[in-house]
Amino acid sequence: MKIYTKTGDAGETSLFSGRRVKKHNARVNLYGTVDELNSIIGLAISFCSHKEFTGLLQNLSLTLFNLGSDLATPLEPKPKFEVPRINLENIEELEQYIDNFDSELPKLKYFILPGGSHSASFLHQARTVCRRAERLATELAEEENLGEFVVKFLNRLSDFLFVAARYANKVDGREDIIWKP
Repeated sequence: MKIYTKTGDAGETSLFSGRRVKKHNARVNLYGTVDELNSIIGLAISFCSHKEFTGLLQNLSLTLFNLGSDLATPLEPKPKFEVPRINLENIEELEQYIDNFDSELPKLKYFILPGGSHSASFLHQARTVCRRAERLATELAEEENLGEFVVKFLNRLSDFLFVAARYANKVDGREDIIWKP
């Protein structure tokens, strides 16, 4: 199979449904941003030395790939094939990780600046890209049905990525960088 298909040469791409849309379509922009987010998670993983934490981030990467396929397949018309969708369990899993990591971290008394270890720095970057994806999702949700959980998942994911960045600094023996105005 060739990597290039030439079907996008005129500035269009296909959703999983087969429907052709412009490459700057809001839905394509959103799942492209999720893809960018997933790539940054991959960078964070490449610098992570904590085996259990690495496994958790790799599972998150798989979930983000599922989110991409969810976003690339509109709910209407109903697809003729099974599509992995973001669900309540995905959100609850993030909440559990947030609570577990947060219980091992010093209480938050100050604003934290992005940085620290390489892994933490990339997780902070992932958080900002996640916030962009969330903004794009809320905008698209005004026009199209994204389902009940996509925006909630992205919101919770950005919270998770903040805590995960702090946790990465902890396991790498680095301190959070405190904002001192």
